[in-house]
Amino acid sequence: MTNEIYVEKNGYIATLVLNRPDKRNSLSREMFQAILDHLEALRTDSSIKVLIVRGINEVAFSSGADITEFLDIRYAADNAKAYNDLALKAIDAVYKFPHPTIAMIQGLAIGGGLELANACDFRLATPKSKLGITAANIGIVYNLESTKRLINIVGVAKAKEILYTANIFTAEEGKNIGLITALHEPEDIEKETLQFVNHLLSKSSVANAGIKKIIQAIIDGDNEESDELAQIILDSFSSDDYNEGIQAFLHKRTPIFNK
Repeated sequence: MTNEIYVEKNGYIATLVLNRPDKRNSLSREMFQAILDHLEALRTDSSIKVLIVRGINEVAFSSGADITEFLDIRYAADNAKAYNDLALKAIDAVYKFPHPTIAMIQGLAIGGGLELANACDFRLATPKSKLGITAANIGIVYNLESTKRLINIVGVAKAKEILYTANIFTAEEGKNIGLITALHEPEDIEKETLQFVNHLLSKSSVANAGIKKIIQAIIDGDNEESDELAQIILDSFSSDDYNEGIQAFLHKRTPIFNK
């Protein structure tokens, strides 16, 4: 597996690091496969309750898909389909990761880089970060799944503006349209991201994992609870977290949830 993507674990936190600084973390086919492989392993790791996705340094979260591959393994319809299927599968694995996910954006988040960040539940950035989806600059039709995800975050009008113009915009502009969750100064973003993660970890992982499934079902168009979702809700009432939450409330103390 390529070392251009690696995972760091710290207690309940896994950090997926994009490690291709000489290419501003542009995403190769091999890196998309590595994302998929790493997330498959993390899904079965019961110790992990939060995922952070970040670039190796302050220069870039990711500048997008590696354009040097476009005239080789992403050229013509058949090759493009195989490449796109893998990339979308990797990004969907981030989107469907069973626990909260945070994109820590330093520097550039362009094209496939912003697409990857948009698959996360939260996007924290610095005022120096630059965002954009530039498919219209190179004649690519942006895929349905990621377009829908963008629309769900910023709305139809802003999604059209982002995609049609292919403009690069600031993280502050991104925050104003709901794309960026919070802005932090470059020297503070690692500390603030960890503080936010620890706040999430102080809550019930049973509740948050279930809430994530419910929200995604709504986003995906469900109007009624499936049997699976109904069971997730009912099971929460039998969980240790539920008992701890009730006891903490009754005794006016802070709950301490199992992980």
